Amino acid sequence: MSSTLILKDASRENKLFKNRVILAWVMMLIFFSLIVGRLFFLQVIEHEIYTTKSENNRINILPIAPKRGLIYDRNGVLLADNRVSHSLVIIPEKVKKIDLVLKVLSQIITIEEHDITRFKKQIKQNRNFKPITLRYRLTEDEVARFSVQRHRFQGVNIKSNFSRYYPLGPIGVHAIGYVGRINKRELKTIKASEYIGSDYIGKTGVEKYYETELHGKTGFQHVETNVQGRIIRILERTAPLPGKNLYLNIDIYLQKYIEEILVEHRAAIVAIEPNSGGVLALVSMPNYDPNLFVNGIDVKSYHALRDSPDRPLINRAIRGQYPPGSTIKPIVGLAGLEYGVITPQKRTWCRGWYTLKGRKHRYRDWKRVGHGSMDLYSAIEQSCDVYFYDLAHELGIDRLHSFMK
Repeated sequence: MSSTLILKDASRENKLFKNRVILAWVMMLIFFSLIVGRLFFLQVIEHEIYTTKSENNRINILPIAPKRGLIYDRNGVLLADNRVSHSLVIIPEKVKKIDLVLKVLSQIITIEEHDITRFKKQIKQNRNFKPITLRYRLTEDEVARFSVQRHRFQGVNIKSNFSRYYPLGPIGVHAIGYVGRINKRELKTIKASEYIGSDYIGKTGVEKYYETELHGKTGFQHVETNVQGRIIRILERTAPLPGKNLYLNIDIYLQKYIEEILVEHRAAIVAIEPNSGGVLALVSMPNYDPNLFVNGIDVKSYHALRDSPDRPLINRAIRGQYPPGSTIKPIVGLAGLEYGVITPQKRTWCRGWYTLKGRKHRYRDWKRVGHGSMDLYSAIEQSCDVYFYDLAHELGIDRLHSFMK
């Protein structure tokens, strides 16, 4: 019995080949359908979303910080100025290896350890897309050196803006105050939209009290940028409104004269114009240079001020607590007039001491021989203790307390 050995089955191979071709076409059709479906989803259904994102890559809205109002004294002397300052800023999300970039940058410009510490602290407090300042007040030479090598640093740029400057340094610092960078606590109390693009806010003195008037209103500009984020052209610009200039009643020449007298003392003097109540000088000594605080004082300098036994940061004229002394006498006189206990012409005899009825203790006047006959005007003029001892006793504790409160 013979058997036939079949080495090739053409019919079976053709069928297998057709099945594979059909499967390949089905797979291609499925993948093609997925691609077309994805394209339809991206270009039709989510067309507006990606168009907006594309425009955002090309067109950005940048805030323009307003120019802070200037501060003058009554004579027109400039006390607080704005000067153009160049800063080195970094956008963290555009920098892959920040430590390496900082190391290379330090070879081009001067970067202190406290600059790096402050920069890394701000990275944790802000979002990655927000520019963060590494160095303030670059010199013209540092700006030039960085500009030559700028192409090496993506996400690093030079930012020019106005920085607060106090031309007289420490003179009048406790009255004028100073500005500093906005911190997290202040961000919770201010209207964020009004401070977009602004780095500074009043911290003490009139800089803080008149912050609303001095700050101004933020402007905006629509700019077209390239892939690297550099501005190609400005499409639209809304100019910022500068802050209002402030004219103080302080006479800076009088202020300086008093500070020179108290230069080696811990003391406070306030000079007030009687007719208007305007403050001519508000002196607290010792003082300090407010320019140290504008862009962030370094730790060593701050600790030196904070830990100094002279306590220069304390405004002794406002925050100090002292016995009122003879300054209370005119108020007691007003109380006597208010309640009809005295008239301006009523007189009291001052023999140099005062005693309560039935008591032997004598309350001494500053003038041991006494002032003699005193009315309200002469008692205030000569600061007669006995006159006001007697008036306070006639008023009684309840009326005196009520009026003084």
